[in-house]
Amino acid sequence: MPYAEPVTLTGDLVTLTPLSPQDHDGLVAAAGDGDLWGLTYTSVPRPEAMAAEIERRLGLLREGRMVPFTVRRSATGEPVGMTTLMNLDEPNRRLEIGSTWLARSAQGTGVNAEAKLLMLAHAFETLGCHAVELRTHWLNRQSRAAIERLGAKLDGILRQHMVMPDGSVRDTCVYSVVAAEWPAVRGELQRRLGTRLAGASA
Repeated sequence: MPYAEPVTLTGDLVTLTPLSPQDHDGLVAAAGDGDLWGLTYTSVPRPEAMAAEIERRLGLLREGRMVPFTVRRSATGEPVGMTTLMNLDEPNRRLEIGSTWLARSAQGTGVNAEAKLLMLAHAFETLGCHAVELRTHWLNRQSRAAIERLGAKLDGILRQHMVMPDGSVRDTCVYSVVAAEWPAVRGELQRRLGTRLAGASA
């Protein structure tokens, strides 16, 4: 399967659907849940910039450089964020999971863990990746902790790597999961999600 082919990935809590301009209003509402665009350590589009961000991601899809998703609650279909497969390197069988943001009400609910499980499974089991990267701001301790809970290893820090919308310069933490680690990472994610789902149904 080509790396840059849109796909729908479905789980118990979350469904990742190909990003569409029709998702605009739902994504504006999701970004407003917590005023996420005000955070300095991540890039979440403001309402007036959401259409341009959707088109930017779809443009990268057309160029074969990104597979963008809308993150939805499986139970309702409600959009709660965006995520992507990006920096697609098919010859070397690598890619990055990134450009992710989630509504405040979706954070800490298992949505992120299941979304990552779905994308990692697609990368390793369908696309045959050797390695999958995850990157985040050095100052985004919540994101770093979530990535480390996945079982990803810190490869290093790219210092003064990226200019943020507010003009600050980001140091980027680069993590990865390699194919040999995937079975253990998958098992731990499934255990965590199973515990959460069992608790929710009790």
